[in-house]
Amino acid sequence: STRSLLPFGDGDGGGGPTARMRGQYHRAKDLEGSPRLQIEAPSAFFDKAVAEYADAPRWVGELYFEMHRGTFTSQAATKAGNRRCEALLREAEAWVVAAHGTDAGGPDVLDRLDRLWKDVLLHQFHDILPGSSIGWVHREAAETYARVADELEQVIGAAVAAVAAPGAEGPVWLNPSPFPFSGVVTADGTPVWVDAAPQSVTAPSGSLPDGVDPVMAAQDGDRTVLDNGLVRVVVDADGHVASLVDLATGREAVAPGQVAGVLQLHPDLPAEYDAWDVEDYDVRRPTPVHGLTGMEVVDDGPLVARVRVARREGPSTFVQTYELRAGSRRLDVRCQVDWQHRERLLKVAFPIDVHTDQVTREIQFGQLTTPIHTNTSWDTARFEFCAHRWVHVGEPGFGVAVLNDCKYGYDAQRTRAVLEDGTEVPTTTVRLSLLKAAVWPDPVQDQGAHEFTYSLLPGDGHLADGAVVAEGYRLNQPPRPVAATAAGRAPHAPAPGVPVVSTDHPSVVVEAVKPADDRSGDVVVRCYEAAGGRARTTLRLGFPASTARTTDARERDLPGHVAGAVVDGAVELELRPFEVRTVRITR
Repeated sequence: STRSLLPFGDGDGGGGPTARMRGQYHRAKDLEGSPRLQIEAPSAFFDKAVAEYADAPRWVGELYFEMHRGTFTSQAATKAGNRRCEALLREAEAWVVAAHGTDAGGPDVLDRLDRLWKDVLLHQFHDILPGSSIGWVHREAAETYARVADELEQVIGAAVAAVAAPGAEGPVWLNPSPFPFSGVVTADGTPVWVDAAPQSVTAPSGSLPDGVDPVMAAQDGDRTVLDNGLVRVVVDADGHVASLVDLATGREAVAPGQVAGVLQLHPDLPAEYDAWDVEDYDVRRPTPVHGLTGMEVVDDGPLVARVRVARREGPSTFVQTYELRAGSRRLDVRCQVDWQHRERLLKVAFPIDVHTDQVTREIQFGQLTTPIHTNTSWDTARFEFCAHRWVHVGEPGFGVAVLNDCKYGYDAQRTRAVLEDGTEVPTTTVRLSLLKAAVWPDPVQDQGAHEFTYSLLPGDGHLADGAVVAEGYRLNQPPRPVAATAAGRAPHAPAPGVPVVSTDHPSVVVEAVKPADDRSGDVVVRCYEAAGGRARTTLRLGFPASTARTTDARERDLPGHVAGAVVDGAVELELRPFEVRTVRITR
């Protein structure tokens, strides 16, 4: 093409053209020997460029930016606030749909949701969510996230009050996730067993059901063994995971001769942009955090087993609580960190006994598989990458996912381990970036108390069954109790235990259930295919509906897509690989 595009404006914050820029344009737009300039809409440029070069090459995969990798980690509290508010917004919208016909689902609530969405989206803007603003911005962001979360809890509480069964006593449990939940959750420090359909209100069953093995914690010499019949975990005398065996496959997840869950401190001295960057030479220089100050079994079953490990390294303290629950293959590590280091990067390392040269990571509405070898300069440059709730490494028949509830920065490396007979074998090490300690532009970045959770999930290595995707949602949106009420029940609320909306295909995720933006009373359901395959599924609606039709993401009708009748509360869909589908439902 003979055309190129140059966006311009004042600064990097979205400012428009200045008078000086306009003057430069008028002087330079038609100079002999220089490119001709024309101010026009981007759509006009692309129309002309495509007409001139219709068969342009198409890039496949991610456009990886070889700078500013530190923005995946800087300002942990801002990132945690964003993740939490995103989840609460999604949850609030679904319960407001269920409370339709009451004040809890009325126009004032829709106005409130619109305002809260805009508050959260504003904070995803340049330099705020990336963690590269001055300290004042992030202090204000923390206040905003706290206010937004508090308001959303009020919206959720009022909506659930209109959905809960009349006459209910005590707390009811909400499962905000788009996946069913059968397992242990903790309320006020007490573990209980909950069986809940996706996006439903239910009552806890309390005790361990038949057919589910209890979890136990036992001492074996100087080691602690956690076992729930699905996985067996060994925590060594230094407080690290020496073994994690998936009992269904018999496979050991931890690389031979290694230990997992080791905290690592790295120098963090970027060449130019402190909060923005991490450097490869710093990432390659880990110092393990030892400094063990205490280790104890704090719960030994039957619903949950926990081992608490405390450490101090320099000015910072670290508490890791390994938690294994009955009926779950997921080992959670709940961390409390008093972070006082400066110019350091904190990671946690998981040497995994799988042979692979690629990693699969969750992105919005899907997953991306990328190489972790260093064959080319482009591969080498991807030494720190971004992911959402999980990354997965595997080989045929076995794989391990690393999940988190508020982190975004990872790295993965091809490594080697030595067997007892001296044989070297290929393994893979995944590391999750936890905290940075930049001194510019915020000289006290991330200083203070932090709480977060990361997890290890072993399995058969298949991502198509949706198990890893589901666990990522369950970790980030676990069931939780709210007070029940006997008054104001919505006229068409789903019955107790019935989902607001659900799907019967494991790789189709119901990402959003929301009131239509035009306030028509219609419901918008947004779902996506998460595994990269084709899927035929049935959307089950927990409320009365008459018709459904596919729209674009802005909820506008698409040519040729006519409304079809909703029969017995079901909508049939076929999705292509990673397709995002928006369905508008008329009650």
